Amino acid sequence: MADATTGFSKEEQMKGLIEQLDAYINHFHGGSVELVSFEEGLVKIRLGGACEDCPLSPSTVHGWVEGTIRQFFPDITGVEQVY
Repeated sequence: MADATTGFSKEEQMKGLIEQLDAYINHFHGGSVELVSFEEGLVKIRLGGACEDCPLSPSTVHGWVEGTIRQFFPDITGVEQVY
């Protein structure tokens, strides 16, 4: 269902936010983040580029990506990295 204030569905809004995070990660770290799915409050993402095998990727996923998503979508149940 579309959000009454924006005209975009929650999934479209989530995709747009992930695309902004991806642009930042790509520009400053040479990595990438991609939305895989957003179902029943669970956000699944895939890291790529320099982030793919980085030992700090759990911190990136849960500290930075999940923290940013929760600012805009406080009702999500979690963010999970898929490979």
